[in-house]
Formats: sequence, structure tokens, C-alpha cells
Amino acid sequence: MAVNAAIEMTEREILLKKISTYQFAALDLQLFLDTHKNDTKMLEKMKEYRDLAEPLIKEYEKKYGPLTKNANDRNNWQWIKAPWPWESEEDD
Repeated sequence: MAVNAAIEMTEREILLKKISTYQFAALDLQLFLDTHKNDTKMLEKMKEYRDLAEPLIKEYEKKYGPLTKNANDRNNWQWIKAPWPWESEEDD
């Protein structure tokens, strides 16, 4: 009997994987464009990846909270009120 190598991923993990894939591609093209500033085709491709990531980021943040800290957030220290990883109730 063959072992299924596929890993079960949660919806959250799948969403994060998609976001990171698009962001990585956009960043990689941004680095490429540092040395190929006149490559309009790659510039458009970079913008396309950023545009693909944007709605996924909004969906993630709506469901699970922010991916990055917003310096303009009025609740600057709200994150500290959440339990720390070692204070998990599952460990009790």
C-alpha cells in the first residue's frame, strides 16, 4: 500500500501559500527589474502578481487578522493581549 505524500492543509494554510507564491514572484521580478529597468513585459508581470495577491491578502485578513503590522493602527498594542504560544489552553 503506497503512502500518500500529500499533506493535508487547512484553508488558512492554502491561502497563505497562494499569497506567498504571488508575493515571491512579484519580489523576484522586482529584483530582476533592478537590472533590466526597460523590460516592460516583466514590469507588467510583476504588477499582475501583486494584483493577484491583493484580494487574497484582503480575504486572509478578513478571516484571520492582519498579515503585517500597520503603523497607523490605533490599537497598536492589542496583539499583546492575546495568549502567547506557550499559554495555550490546549496544554492545560
